[in-house]
This record gives sequence, structure tokens and C-alpha cells, in this order.
Amino acid sequence: MTAKEILQDILQGALKKANKKLAVSPFPPLNFEIPKSEAHGDYATNIALTLAPKLKQPPRDIATVIVDSIEDQSSVIDTVSIAGPGFINFAFKDSFWCGRLREVHRMGDAFGQINLGSGQKTQVEFVSANPTGPLHIGHGRGAVLGDALANILRFSGYEVSKEYYLNDVGNQMNTLGRSVFYRYKELLHQPVDFPDDYYQGEYIYDIARRALALYGDTYLNADEEVSIPVFGDYAQKEILAGIKKDLADFAIRFDTWFREKTLVETGIVDSTIADLRKNNYIYEKDGALWFAATRFEDEKDRVVVRQNGQKTYFASDIAYHKNKFTRGFDRLIDIWGADHHGYIPRMKAMVQALGYDPERLRILLVQIVSLSRDGVPISMSTRSGQFVSLREVLNEVGSDASRYFFLMRRPDSPFDFDLELAKKQSDENPVYYVQYAHARLSSILRVAAERGIDISRLDTADLDLLTNPEEISLIRKISHFPDVIESCALFLEPHRITIFLQDLVSSFHRYYHSGKLDADRRVLTDDESLSRARLCLVESLKITIKNSLSLLGVSAPESM
Repeated sequence: MTAKEILQDILQGALKKANKKLAVSPFPPLNFEIPKSEAHGDYATNIALTLAPKLKQPPRDIATVIVDSIEDQSSVIDTVSIAGPGFINFAFKDSFWCGRLREVHRMGDAFGQINLGSGQKTQVEFVSANPTGPLHIGHGRGAVLGDALANILRFSGYEVSKEYYLNDVGNQMNTLGRSVFYRYKELLHQPVDFPDDYYQGEYIYDIARRALALYGDTYLNADEEVSIPVFGDYAQKEILAGIKKDLADFAIRFDTWFREKTLVETGIVDSTIADLRKNNYIYEKDGALWFAATRFEDEKDRVVVRQNGQKTYFASDIAYHKNKFTRGFDRLIDIWGADHHGYIPRMKAMVQALGYDPERLRILLVQIVSLSRDGVPISMSTRSGQFVSLREVLNEVGSDASRYFFLMRRPDSPFDFDLELAKKQSDENPVYYVQYAHARLSSILRVAAERGIDISRLDTADLDLLTNPEEISLIRKISHFPDVIESCALFLEPHRITIFLQDLVSSFHRYYHSGKLDADRRVLTDDESLSRARLCLVESLKITIKNSLSLLGVSAPESM
């Protein structure tokens, strides 16, 4: 049992006993949090504050009744105390925490796994950039968020499918074909008037050059009705191949690539609109078809088919999400750029109109990324096709650093990516700092083996020998890893793992350096029993760091 599961049992027993005085039915869910300061114990619950409004009693009085009802738990619990306005704090015995190391060793790569999802089918749709240009660093942040989140949800007991939605129909594809065709004509020295709203940038010229090598001057004087579709299809395939290559090199692979064209060609868009119209959720006004979003608390109704008969993106979005639900997903998670904030109410309204609980759809927004070099901002502009591509960042700093940096902040907060910092091989670089800790732990174990210390079955070591306060603190932090995974999965926030890692690794480095200064604190000593106990801690740290980095999609090197 985990520490939280033990506390659940202890507190539930106490509440049943205390209910003779409190007379509450039913009790609210029990929540436990890890206090920011270890001086406040290992876990705290706000159950007394939650009960106070219902009982109309001071929270501290309620907390006193609950604490007095806790049966003797002296075998595992050191202290139970009441703090602040009525929080109940629990501190476990050091011997309890030491015993947790055996569990870490037993589980190995599975340490931290929980069964929060119980097999619930969840789809995570992310990136979904139009196949009209290469991925930029903003797409990279969303890609890492989606991939890490999918890893965490799988680790938490959910059945997860990762999906990329391709907007491969509509005006943008026609414009892409024209853009490449016009550059193709330019390369053949035929002057063209290139409109400002066509796709700009050197990548269009690159595709046009490859098209020229493939087609020669075959389409120079061809009718545009013939040539534009050819160049559009060619450009889309070229761009999509580049997108897939960038994502693969970023350690991201999708389970499904879903084409919008599928919705159109199979008639799903038309049938979905017809169904909603039959149920009076779509109506006609001024020659257009409107979705009655205001009936579901959106600020205004939304056009799904324009006066000219052209369907909007929203029409495809409705059909696409209906398709997702019909594929059997219990929950949908969409990851979008922050500029789509205004779309959330209409999407929730759409889900409700389709007959589903709107809470089954979660939309996460990813804020912009700014680039700097040694703290000096790098100019980034999407005008005229000028932008920093994901490929450029990958080539300069690599996948590990890019992924870790993107996951250091909440996705809905702006992020400054310092390229020089990401390349530094020093403690200043957060990912290097963490990876170096894993390499150092691996080195300690190698040296121990070279010295003839038995490093097999370290979980059988005498862990009662771990009495140093720094050691107990490290064991506590390791033991909290499943709690971190649970919070990441509940709140859909992978960045909590990077926060956990920085704290854990910082504590380890302090512990390691204290051992270099104080012989009594060294991991490898003349006492093999003590060395094996400390090596058990070392291996547990290594397992925890590796599992954490694995969920983030970052490597855990054995040496650096």
C-alpha cells in the first residue's frame, strides 16, 4: 500500500468513530496534499475545513474530534497534529519510509504506475498543423505536451490513442497549390504576380524546385484547373513528409493520422449537419446555416455553411468530434494554440448538442514560445513566411533539451526558450543537471561493483542503517513520485514532473557532495552493510529519475 492509501484507511476508520459526535452523512471525499515544508509533516488533509460549513463548527474543533478518534498507528505514524485553521498533518516514521525503498526496487520500471484511469479510453489530439508549411517551435511545444501527457495517462491506467488531424481540404490547400505553381513558373523565368496572401517563405521555393526537377516544364503553359491540383497534392505530400520526419526525430509518433478529406468524402459532415438540423440545433438565416450555440451558453450562434454553400472549419470540427465519440472514446483531449481560446465555448456547446457530456472534452491551450540566445531575444515573425522552424531548434539543441525545456512551464504560460542555455553542459542547464544526476548514480553503482561490493538484490539490504536526515528526506521525495503522477494525470499538467525532478536531483547533489566532505556520509564505505543500504537508496533514485525522464520522452544516460 502507498502512504496515501494507508492514510485513507486510517482516516476513514477515524471518521466512522468520530461520526458519533459529528453526525455527518455522507462524508466528503478525502484529499491529501504534501505540505511545502517537511516540518509540517508528510501529508495534510483539509477534511475538517470541508466539514465546517455543513456542521457549523470551527474547523479546529472538528479536527480535534477526528484526531482523537484515530486508533493507535504507532507502528507507521510518528505524529498527528493540527495546524493553521484546521489542517490535520501526518508524519510517518523514518522506518516506514526506509521500507518504501524495497517497493521501488520491486517495481523497477513500473514504479510510479497507478490505476487512476481503470482502462478508460482517452484520445489525445495534438499538433494537427495544416500541411501547408513546416512545423515551427510553437508546434513543438504543443507536440511535447501532447506526447508527454499521453505517456503519463498510459502510466496512470488509461487506454490512450494519439491522433494528428490533417486539414487537407478547403481554400488553404488550393492556395498552397497556387503558391508552389507560381514559384515553379518563376523558376522557369515566367513573371508572375505573387499575391501577398499566398504562402511565403523559402520552403515554397524549395518545393517548387523539387517539382521542377520532377515535372520539368510540363505544366508551364498548362491550364490552372489542371496544374493547381497537381502542385497542391505534390506540395502537401512533401510538407507532410517533412512534418512526419521532424516529429519522428522529436521522438513523437502518432497512432492515427486522420484526414479531414475522409469526413467530406464519406459524407459525415453533411449527415452530421442534417442530424443537428433535424434536432433544431442548426437553422437557416440570411441564406446561411447557423449552429444555435447560444442555447448552450456560447456568446453567439456560429455559421456552419456560408451563403455561398461553403462549409466552415467549424462544420468539420462538429463532424470530426462526433466521429471521435462514435469510435468509442470516453474522453477527448484537444491541444490547441492559445489563439483558439474563443473556440472553447462553441466546442463545448457542439459536444452537448451531439448528445454527449461536455465534460468529456478537455481543451488545453498552449501559449507562445519566444526564442533568445544568452538572454537576448531572437526576432521571430510569421510575416512573409519568416519563422523559426522546429527543425532548426532540433538541429541546434537536440530532442532531449527541447522536450525538457518545453515541459518546464505550464503550457498556458508564455515561455522563453534560451538556445544557449539548452546547449550548456553545466548545472545551469536544467536537463543536463537531471541527466548528469542519473549518470552519476550509474557511476556510483559501477564503482561499487568494481570494488567487490555485492550490488545484487539491494532491496535485501539493512535499510535501518539509513538514519541520516538527508537520506530520509530523499526517500520521502522518491516515495512521492506516484503522487506526482496522479496530480499530472488529474490536472493534465506534465510540467509537474520537471518540478519534481529539479527538487529531487537538487537534494541528491547536496547529499552526494556532503559525502565528499564528510567521510561518515559517503555512499561507499568500509562497512559493506552500510554501503549496500546507501546503494539501495542510490538505485532507487536512479529508477525514479529514469522513470520520470521516460515519461517526458527524455533519455537517461548511463554516463556523460
